[in-house]
Amino acid sequence: MENLNEIEMPTKYEPTKVEEGKYKWWLENDFFKAEGDSNKTPYSVVIPPPNVTGKLHLGHAWDTTLQDIITRIKRMQGYDTLYLPGMDHAGIATQAKVEAKLKETNVSRHDLGREKFLEKSWEWKEEYATFIRAQWEKLGLGLDYSRERFTLDEGLSDAVKKVFVSLYEKGLIYRGEYIINWDPVAKTALSDIEVIHKEVEGNFYHLKYPLADGTGFLEVATTRPETIPGDTAVAVHPKDERYAHLVGKTILLPILNREIPIVADDYVDREFGSGAVKITPAHDPNDFEVGNRHDLPRIIVMHEDGTMNEESGKYDGMDRFEARKAIIQDFKELGLFIKQEPHLHSVGHSERTDAVVEPYLSMQWFVKMQPLAKAALDIQKEEATKVNFVPNRFEKTYSTWMENIHDWCVSRQLWWGHRIPAWYHKETGEIYVGEKAPANPSEWEQDEDVLDTWFSSALWPFSTMGWPNIDSPDYKHFFPNHTLVTGYDIIYFWVSRMIFQSVEFTGERPFKDTLIHGLVRDAEGRKMSKSLGNGVDPIDVIDKYGADSLRYTLSTGTAPGQDLKFSYEKVEASWNFINKIWNASRFALINMNGLKVQDIDLSNVTEVSDKWILTRLNETIETVTSLSEKYEFGEVGRTLYNFIWDEFCDWYIEIAKISLYGEDEGAKHTTRSVLAFVLDQTMRLLHPFMPFVTEEIWQNLPHDGKSISIAKWPVVNDKQMDKEASEAMKTLVDIIRVVRNIRSEVNTPLSKKVDIELKPADEKYKAILEQNMSYIERFCNPEKLTISFDLKPSDSAMTAVISGVEIYLPLEGLINIEEEIVRLEKELDKWNKEVSRVQGKLANERFMAKAPEKVIEEERAKESDYLAKKSSVEERIANLKKK
Repeated sequence: MENLNEIEMPTKYEPTKVEEGKYKWWLENDFFKAEGDSNKTPYSVVIPPPNVTGKLHLGHAWDTTLQDIITRIKRMQGYDTLYLPGMDHAGIATQAKVEAKLKETNVSRHDLGREKFLEKSWEWKEEYATFIRAQWEKLGLGLDYSRERFTLDEGLSDAVKKVFVSLYEKGLIYRGEYIINWDPVAKTALSDIEVIHKEVEGNFYHLKYPLADGTGFLEVATTRPETIPGDTAVAVHPKDERYAHLVGKTILLPILNREIPIVADDYVDREFGSGAVKITPAHDPNDFEVGNRHDLPRIIVMHEDGTMNEESGKYDGMDRFEARKAIIQDFKELGLFIKQEPHLHSVGHSERTDAVVEPYLSMQWFVKMQPLAKAALDIQKEEATKVNFVPNRFEKTYSTWMENIHDWCVSRQLWWGHRIPAWYHKETGEIYVGEKAPANPSEWEQDEDVLDTWFSSALWPFSTMGWPNIDSPDYKHFFPNHTLVTGYDIIYFWVSRMIFQSVEFTGERPFKDTLIHGLVRDAEGRKMSKSLGNGVDPIDVIDKYGADSLRYTLSTGTAPGQDLKFSYEKVEASWNFINKIWNASRFALINMNGLKVQDIDLSNVTEVSDKWILTRLNETIETVTSLSEKYEFGEVGRTLYNFIWDEFCDWYIEIAKISLYGEDEGAKHTTRSVLAFVLDQTMRLLHPFMPFVTEEIWQNLPHDGKSISIAKWPVVNDKQMDKEASEAMKTLVDIIRVVRNIRSEVNTPLSKKVDIELKPADEKYKAILEQNMSYIERFCNPEKLTISFDLKPSDSAMTAVISGVEIYLPLEGLINIEEEIVRLEKELDKWNKEVSRVQGKLANERFMAKAPEKVIEEERAKESDYLAKKSSVEERIANLKKK
């Protein structure tokens, strides 16, 4: 990549210019291409495949940014890192989009036929895959496009067939007539977790069902009168004495005048309502089970589109909800209506179309889940085999779901997807299931349905690696994956299914860790939605503030597992941070004086400020690396921000100007070396979060690599750690900060010289002050600087206390004693709170029992420090009050 002349760096960070061309250059040089080299430790992350139905949203941007950060760190740490891209065919969603597009020209999929419709669907896929790749590029994702996969790829389709046939042969896939969730708009079955339950205001209708012998009636309550034509019994509890004499008799079903039996079944809750329940086996899952127990007929009274069919008699052709009104009206006219009561109840809606889901009797394919779930739960019992959930509370979410899982309806009445590998003999009705079509294909007819989208995406961690070819180099090298990053909202949909399929077919967990994040919400904490109009297009954010600003905001804005509140103010704050980095880097580069990488010399570091910044750099490297391993990227962001803004930019660069603008060439060279080294290492730490701007800055720094994306991750150098220098610099910074604050309070500018008196607590602090007087003189501008154990503040002095030093500024005529007492009392209150907090911690038996000795010693040191500061402030207040 061509280097800029450092002096030509713009004075302001301009993300569009910085980002231009970099992604293309990264790809051209194969920086993101995994080697598949068995000599290197592998590290693999597969992208949760986005649906080819539209553009990516902020949730995708957050999800993929976290993945990219993890893989960039691992790549820099020397792992053979694979970040695998891919997309999902998204059966229902994509077919609905394609059908809607066809509808604009008054064409239906049935007009086209299956093959032509699938051609249109593939055209749609190619168009939207191009959009998605462009968004990945804008975000700067380090993806290995040579391994990109799609869930309908030939290889992945082979995996799907293999899994289906294997499960069928093991008796874990079966075909049967059951009550399923039916979407009458998409006209397809749905699995339980594709149904969203919403609280809906409805009614309980209390109706009379006359006894066939004319001796009376039973009171039945229902929320769904439209299913009455499908009733095939009325059930009562076997121990309900009110109805014992009626069991075995019949009801004359109103309107249809069909005789149906009264049966006794434990399913009935005799305390609820009248204790008599209508049974509709074809339109209710519980009624279906009752019907099986009593050998009741199953009468489907609706078409697939939710309209009533011929079995419903006079209501044939009506919409189901219109039929509800008509049936109630007919009951009223027959004198069989008792009352209706408002009833708030949970109603299932299709996740894709928002249609009210209809419980519907249908012939479908199911996966028998209990054995698969048990095996997946068993691996969680051993540390070496389990999937580690981060945060670990989500393991409970996962295990609870798996412990209570139902059989999975996997067939979908669609054309776009993996067609079920089952054939029916045209004459005998025999079923053949196989990876290849049966011999004499003209005698067989393949099942029209396709598999649930999640069936193929459940295989994603290993099918993308070449499975079922277990000799595939990528499968052998990169599986199991190391980390999955995904939202808590699809633990049921996807995470659980990947685990049980992986355990069943590979004998291993699909990934070692799963990092769970929350949802992106708006600044007020509301879920982003079209109806609220609060959605944000990540590309719009990038166009305004740059990808690095968006990435840093998303990745450092919250803790694992928590939702993230998005606001443009936060992105602007990230831009300001990057601009600060840009300007600090520009200053350093302007003052490099042509420094080459081989010229960097840290062997003559003697200044306390140089020793301090190198110590703090190494402490930052240690903290950032440790926190990154725990996926605590919010804390990583805070650590980097504090080091770069507060210490490097606000302090070290200001101190560096002393030697850079001085006459000592040796001191200048050392400062340039420290600046270059610290900037280089800092850019590497920042690179996974801000890949574009760090590449730009790093290319202008003295370096001997091709790209920062493959530069080595910083490691701690113990020889650069100088705790004494770090402690000394902290003392100096605290003094300078306090003096400046006091000057500000009494409106005394830094340009005006004032006397400064410093009282050290012991010889150690006295030595620190005396050896570094030049810093105090440079940044505090004293008329006279006094360092002594024997100092006492005058009445006109403003005072402050820091660790190891009391600070007095005699400001004759500028101090109001009463105001100074008020100020000191506020400071005393602060120290009282700190003492109380730390003593509370030390008195906590649980803390003392569990905390490492190092942490306990740190807390004890804080207690001693806070008590000393508190005592000094109390003494000063007492003395002032005597005046």
